[in-house]
Amino acid sequence: MHNAAHATQAHPSSTGQALAPDSFPRWVLLCAGGVIAFSLISVGLVRLTGNGPDQKPQPGTMERALRFVDQPDGGIAVIDGRTGELVRSFQGEQGFLRGTLRALARERKVRGLGSEQPFQLIARTDGGLTLFDPVTQQRVDLESFGPTNAGAFAPLLTAGPADAPNAVSHPAKP
Repeated sequence: MHNAAHATQAHPSSTGQALAPDSFPRWVLLCAGGVIAFSLISVGLVRLTGNGPDQKPQPGTMERALRFVDQPDGGIAVIDGRTGELVRSFQGEQGFLRGTLRALARERKVRGLGSEQPFQLIARTDGGLTLFDPVTQQRVDLESFGPTNAGAFAPLLTAGPADAPNAVSHPAKP
């Protein structure tokens, strides 16, 4: 009996303190619970707001076919995809505009496709603006990058031929 009672008691350590029985650290359990709660809340919010990757975009209210052509002076000429008329010419850095177009053009280049087919700029019923590549089926929801960045593309939906500010007077080659 003496041995059985001794087996249930904690063994003293070399410092003379009794060791606690084996236990899992509580902070690990709390962190794991926090991660699980965060995941469940995030999934719930995505489902409720409709902003998930599996959500279909809203239908378009206005659409315009546009080609974007790099100019020798470093600018970007925007050409109407149906008429071939110059819509606008952007000068300067135009970081967001260039970055967006570069991403879509890179996908075409990877697939061995040319730049002849125009992109589709689509205004949606929910107020969003999408740049869509019908060749690769890639889409960029421009409003996700903020109103200022989406605003770089918004005037292109309704701009007339070369009458916008910053437009060049000479026609660009389509």
